[in-house]
Amino acid sequence: MSAEQRQRPERSGSDRANRHGDDAQEDRRVVLGRISGLYGVKGWVKVFSHTQPREGITRYPEWQVKRGKEWLAMKVESGRRHGKTVVVKLAGIGDRDAAAALHDAEVAVWRSELPPAKEGEIYWTDLEGLAVRTIDGVDLGRISHLVETGSNDVMVVKGERQRLVPFIREQVVTRIDLDEGIVEVDWDPEF
Repeated sequence: MSAEQRQRPERSGSDRANRHGDDAQEDRRVVLGRISGLYGVKGWVKVFSHTQPREGITRYPEWQVKRGKEWLAMKVESGRRHGKTVVVKLAGIGDRDAAAALHDAEVAVWRSELPPAKEGEIYWTDLEGLAVRTIDGVDLGRISHLVETGSNDVMVVKGERQRLVPFIREQVVTRIDLDEGIVEVDWDPEF
């Protein structure tokens, strides 16, 4: 899985239902970051980006920005990396007060806006909601989300209890079938 594909998908909302196997898969929002602060007095904002490279979030010309419970479509006028953060100028946000109203807002794009995954790679967002079962056919639950730990990624699987299953292809993850909506793992269900 490439670093760019390690974006953190949206964790709540009605469009987060398990959609594997239907056309709505492309219509959901995928959270790529959040507005974390203000930059200057002309309406620029600081963005905490989950993309790799960080400034990759600025490549999307239109963002879905969640203010309160409402999602707003906002155009990106300009953006760049600034030290360890990313700064962005959004259309219609012309001063510090307008920018302040967006503080802590999630930034998402439509799933269909993400570039196709490279051969052998998969977006985390496409794994969320998939059923997980062992190679012996024991159902473990569904993938709630994934966590980057440094050594390897981990699937958080929620069923009758929560399990942390390493996302290590071939050793632990033996098969992924997006059409069937399943991830098969070589994992002890008692662990």
